[in-house]
Amino acid sequence: MEDLICSCFNYTALDIERDVLQNGRSTIMDKIVSEKKAVGCQCALKNLKGR
Repeated sequence: MEDLICSCFNYTALDIERDVLQNGRSTIMDKIVSEKKAVGCQCALKNLKGR
């Protein structure tokens, strides 16, 4: 089973690795921050740790 990094958007460690290989860096954090600003994040509900 892949390591789930983000419960809200279902990003895994493998997703981040692929993103770095494709873009030279991970753009996933930018996407998460953008969604959080747009209130698209549901960490408190989907992640038991609340983050």
